Amino acid sequence: MNKRFPENFLWGASSSAYQVEGAAFEGGKKASQQDIINRDSFERFGFATADVTADQYHHYKEDVALMKEMNFSCYRFSLAWARIFPDGTGEPNPEGVKYYHDLIDELKRNGIEPIVTMYHYDCPWALVEKYGGWLDRKIVKDFEYYARFIINEYKDKVKIWTTINEQSIIVQYWTQKCYIPEELLDGKHEQLRYQINHHMNLAHAIACNLVHEMVEGGIVGSAIGYSPIYPLSSKPEDVMAMQNAQALRNDYYTDIYFKGHYNKAALLYLQEHDLAPKIEDGDMELIASASSDFLALNYYASECARYCPDDSSTKIRWSGVNRSGKKGDIDGFETHPGFYQMCKNPLLDTTDWDWAIDPTGMEYLLRDLYNRYNKPLMITENGLGAYDIMSPDGKIHDDYRIAYLKSHIQAMKRAMDYGVEMIAYCPWSLVDLLSTSNGMKKRYGLIYIDRTDEDPKECKRIRKDSFYWYKKVLESKGEDLT
Repeated sequence: MNKRFPENFLWGASSSAYQVEGAAFEGGKKASQQDIINRDSFERFGFATADVTADQYHHYKEDVALMKEMNFSCYRFSLAWARIFPDGTGEPNPEGVKYYHDLIDELKRNGIEPIVTMYHYDCPWALVEKYGGWLDRKIVKDFEYYARFIINEYKDKVKIWTTINEQSIIVQYWTQKCYIPEELLDGKHEQLRYQINHHMNLAHAIACNLVHEMVEGGIVGSAIGYSPIYPLSSKPEDVMAMQNAQALRNDYYTDIYFKGHYNKAALLYLQEHDLAPKIEDGDMELIASASSDFLALNYYASECARYCPDDSSTKIRWSGVNRSGKKGDIDGFETHPGFYQMCKNPLLDTTDWDWAIDPTGMEYLLRDLYNRYNKPLMITENGLGAYDIMSPDGKIHDDYRIAYLKSHIQAMKRAMDYGVEMIAYCPWSLVDLLSTSNGMKKRYGLIYIDRTDEDPKECKRIRKDSFYWYKKVLESKGEDLT
């Protein structure tokens, strides 16, 4: 097999606006739904707000210099809709528009290709107050207004675009990724999860068509949260449960991007349980009109499924979460009676937050997706959340993160050796940033941010051991992983 990565392969890291920028109410920006959701998380769980996070808004030149030091050839980040349009629509905010020009220009001056995500959970709060945000299909028109503006504004500098981040994860964890009013959390409005996703599919299609129309040489695709799913055993009923879970948790999203329709088995299940989205005339034609040039993947862990009988005493429940960071504290697994139940894989170790550590899962999903859709792929998130502790000498020795990233890069390369076309590898994350579910305690960065959930301090940047290791990997263009 070829030892080398292709010369044009892009190496970098990722972030998202509300998780890294801070300056939540500076420079003309108004609140996003994540500013509101994370203030609630601070009050309920003590997790940091989105007010400061890693303060990249004020440190972007320093962060780009650190990217340059690591030999980055790309950086994947998102634009904050509410920084550009504080009220969601209307007149753009000049300071917000300028900030992203400044960031992109700084990247380009340092030979770093911007990979821009249009939307990463942070719907303007003004639109939530106005009509419920993604709950109402009015947002599709407002997203089109926003997307048309940003694509036109940055089209000469940005050639690689991703549309909406992790639609599948938004369905699974809708109260963490969207603002859902209390009155809709009575268990009688679960169909809205899939209605939100349908609105996002319409927005994705519009954005794809706009990039192809407006950006010379531009390419566009979605960034999907994706986990390969294994059966708990070789029992036929467990294998069928795995296939059902694959249909509803994965194929339901990716078939839209590349086939232009919903996966049939998944849609039939949703219709049977009154969960299917309402589809209006012309919706599927719009979706089918859009073509994705690639699929971006956010991969952290594989999943496991088992048979679940259709027992009237067992109700549908959604994905569990571990907020404590103690192994085994996950508060349950997604269950669809008669279809599948997710479960712990007894053959894999997990992180402290109960995410399975499975580099082979990356090779599996890359080969599987490329075989099915024959489209280029890129990794836009992949990383290990951990309690990073600063040693007495002021350093962070995160050998566990190095081992994780090394094994996943090796798995990616094995997939490439079997013909998978890859564009980029961008682990999560450049710097420690705000975890959607776990605040600042759960750290992912190659660079340590000296702050706590309670006290943002000065957000001093400190290079971790993984920073120096990744620098060496990029110097060797992926050859030296020692």
